[in-house]
Amino acid sequence: MYKTLKDILERQFFGVCAYWGKYWGIRPHKIRLSFIYLSFIALGSPIIVYLIMVFLLENKEYFKLAPKKPTIWELDE
Repeated sequence: MYKTLKDILERQFFGVCAYWGKYWGIRPHKIRLSFIYLSFIALGSPIIVYLIMVFLLENKEYFKLAPKKPTIWELDE
């Protein structure tokens, strides 16, 4: 049960940390801890940044400016 509850919480609440962890190659756990520590130090302002990132990740298909152009290495495929 713990495993399924953890998976549900990570998908719903920690999608930002998982995304940035995958992007930077760090464990999402460390990013979560940094958000928590920064929230205590900066009196909650990282929570606002986190909520902005959640909004952007949920609506990222609307924020794509231009289609990605293929590089010279991708033209062969």
